[in-house]
Amino acid sequence: MRIVYFTHSLRSCWNHGNAHFLRGVLSELIARSHDVRVLEPEGAWSLANLLKDHSERGLEPFRKAYPELSSRTYARAEEGAAQAWGADLVIVHEWNDPELIAALGRVRRRGGRFTLLFHDTHHRAVSAPEEMRAFDLDDYDGVLAFGATLADVYRRWGWGNRVFVWHEAADTRRFRPRSHDGEREGLVWIGNWGDGERSREITEFLLKPARDAALPLDIYGVRYPEDAKRTLDRFGARYHGWLANAAAPAAFARHLATVHVPRRFYTKALPGIPTIRVFEALACGIPLVSAPWEDSEHLFRVGDDFLMVRDGADMTRALADLKNDSALRESLVRSGLETIEARHTCAHRADELLTIAGRMRAPLLESAA
Repeated sequence: MRIVYFTHSLRSCWNHGNAHFLRGVLSELIARSHDVRVLEPEGAWSLANLLKDHSERGLEPFRKAYPELSSRTYARAEEGAAQAWGADLVIVHEWNDPELIAALGRVRRRGGRFTLLFHDTHHRAVSAPEEMRAFDLDDYDGVLAFGATLADVYRRWGWGNRVFVWHEAADTRRFRPRSHDGEREGLVWIGNWGDGERSREITEFLLKPARDAALPLDIYGVRYPEDAKRTLDRFGARYHGWLANAAAPAAFARHLATVHVPRRFYTKALPGIPTIRVFEALACGIPLVSAPWEDSEHLFRVGDDFLMVRDGADMTRALADLKNDSALRESLVRSGLETIEARHTCAHRADELLTIAGRMRAPLLESAA
């Protein structure tokens, strides 16, 4: 099958979490001998920031970890959309320019014999619905939503049985337990400060509990303003800046545990959607403690795969327990790995995508017969 994916950036994961999952699932499809092509716009914001901060050296971790992956750039929306001709399946991520999204719809309308899917992995459908409703999706065949509550939003918008839940997952070709010389020590948190969506929660569920449990804390991420860095200093956290996603497994291997702090939209407006870091951390075999969110789709075995806490005091107790109880750490690691391997790898998501594509393509083939 010839698959074309339009992304914001394949090469850069600088504040671009979708790149994590995209790399893994496309790598899996290539390993199955599918013809995969990736298109991204010239001057993509994520890539521009990565190059500004780290120059071309910032691209080396991606190139080394994913030698089979590459992308083409385009300058104008129509130029990019033209690359869809001849494809069997075209997927467009929601972090693309509205002009490109509309141009791909026009190609489909003019006779493109491909299945055209819109891929949504963000909370804008509830946090900025006017932006999402402004996209011209009239000629799209379906929507891939990264959680059931997001899929429900699209169903309310009239997509019916043409919206599919397609969760993110771990790229277990790269995200797996790694050996490390010496003892694991302290906590690691890999996450961006963002736009104030979880500033209070980071203090309540990460900074204060780590200090109170006497666990050294290493933090990686971008978009930390100066006042946020001062807050980290006040709690004794060590801030290291951007970490290439390909380097995350090694960082996990050096530490005793990690913490998940979901953004507010994923605890209230879109409950039930874990971000990619939960899948990746469990796949790397590191004990995880999460701030509260509702696993409404029963993706994990909460309490076995990872610990879920109610408040900051509960987090402090859980971290102290992990610090002092090696059997608890080993049990969480074993259970988390079992769940990832059984349900949440990029191989599972490739299977799901191919099933969805087959279902959507059948009417196209019948109409062409």
